Formats: sequence, C-alpha cells, structure tokens
Amino acid sequence: MNKTLVVLLLMAVCFGSADNVQAKVKKRRACIEFSKKELKKALKREREGWQLVWYDEFDGKSLSDAWTRIPRYPNPPEWNKFMSSDDRLYKVKGGKLTLYGRVNDFLPEDTAHVLTGGVFTEHKVYFQRGRIDIRLKMDDASGAWPAAWLLPDGQWPYGGEIDIMERLNYDDFAHQTIHSAHTEYEKEKRKTQESHATAPIRKGDWNVYSVELYEDSVCFLVNDKLTFTYRKEPEHGPQQFPYDRPMFLLLDMQLGGHWVGQVKPEELPYRYQIDYVRFYKKKNEE
Repeated sequence: MNKTLVVLLLMAVCFGSADNVQAKVKKRRACIEFSKKELKKALKREREGWQLVWYDEFDGKSLSDAWTRIPRYPNPPEWNKFMSSDDRLYKVKGGKLTLYGRVNDFLPEDTAHVLTGGVFTEHKVYFQRGRIDIRLKMDDASGAWPAAWLLPDGQWPYGGEIDIMERLNYDDFAHQTIHSAHTEYEKEKRKTQESHATAPIRKGDWNVYSVELYEDSVCFLVNDKLTFTYRKEPEHGPQQFPYDRPMFLLLDMQLGGHWVGQVKPEELPYRYQIDYVRFYKKKNEE
C-alpha cells in the first residue's frame, strides 16, 4: 500500500461523502490530527515490511458482509450467555461499530435479564500469518467483559484460542491470553512459558490491540508495545502450538460471570466501540 492510497483511505474515514460537509468542517481540525497519527502508523507498518491486505473501517451505515451477529448457542458458555441479534445492541455510525450491553426491558419473550451484542467473521474472513490491529474504546461498568479474540473451526480447545484483548469492569489494564489443549490440560506437567499477560491501557480512551501470527510464535501488543510472545515448542507435540491455521475474529461483549462478577443494571447501557480492524501480511509472504 503506497502513501497516496493511505492518505485517500484516511480522508475517506474522516470525511466520508460530500453530504453534511458543513457539519463535518467543525470537526476538521481533530480529524486532521487523527489522520496524521493514523497515517504515521500505517507508513510505519509499511517500513517494517507489512502490507495492508484486509480492513474494515466501519464507515458505512451497516455492517459489511464480512461480519455476522453472533447468535446465542444452546446451553451457552458464559461469554455467549446473553447474546442477541436485536438491532438495539448494534450501531454503525460515524466510522465506528458500537456494541451495547443493555437491561432487557425491550424483548419480553427473551428471559435473559440483560442482552449483549457481538459480531464475528466465521465462514467469511479468516486470518493466518499476519498482524491484526484493532482500535477499541470501552465504557466502565461492573460486570462488563468486552473481548476481541480468534478461534479456528473445530472443537475447543484443540484448535487453539487467541485472546487479543479482554477487559474486566473498571480495570486500567487488559488481559491477553493463549488457550489450547496444552494450556488447559497439560500446563502444570509441562509448563515452560507463560500463556497469559496483562498490559496497561489508556482507560476511557482509544487503544490499539494487536497480535502478530507467525509459523512458530504469537506476539501480543498494546499500543505498539510488545506485551509477550508465545513460542512453538515442537518437543511438546502439535497440541502445544495449534495456532498456525486460519482463524476467524470475534468482537463481543458480555455482562456478568464467575470471572468478571456481578452486573449493576443502573450502570447500563454499556458501550464497546470499534474504530477499525486491519490485517497486514509480510510483503514476502503469499
């Protein structure tokens, strides 16, 4: 991606179409500063040998075809317990996707006391051997559990799970974690490296969460600072590193659970905002 293309992309993100130009001019200075910052990051990626191959800037009026609203599963795990596809839990506007957590006072046929929104790229877009950048902003609330993570097709945890970001309640840090059959069932017997780390975030502000996927390692970053690296250990067999395979992306938020604690309805609705998702590959890779 050359510099001209980057500039055009960022101008489109900031200003969109010619409609409502007068209203947008009021935001021009802040938008230009944002563009300079994002342009600098994009050009830095190119200098480092990365090439932008897929992205979603959420600059339309609805979700692109890359995404599906996550359904609630039968006998759902905790992260999926209150998922709903109701429109009041989703908004695409102003170059952002917003997912909501709300008290359920609008779907009487649903017995869940709260409802949450989430999207994924399953069966549509998969990621392997590259770098994913996700720019996010999250509210504070008791029992809030937003996440950005990767899963493969197949049975958990044998295909692996990569948690790019999880954040709880009012924390000023995020969790980043690797899961597999090795970490879930064998880690006490054969643990040789950490599978989890936390990293400070700018609370109440935008942060960029990243993961770099390689043939023999997974590297986690927050705001371009490396948090930890999980490496392949061939001597432990294929279950120790199942991550070099196509994986789909999930962006979702949940309310309540054993890990995050109780929800306070008076603190809802909760907003989980996604500015963009960008996927880069090394220029010398297919």
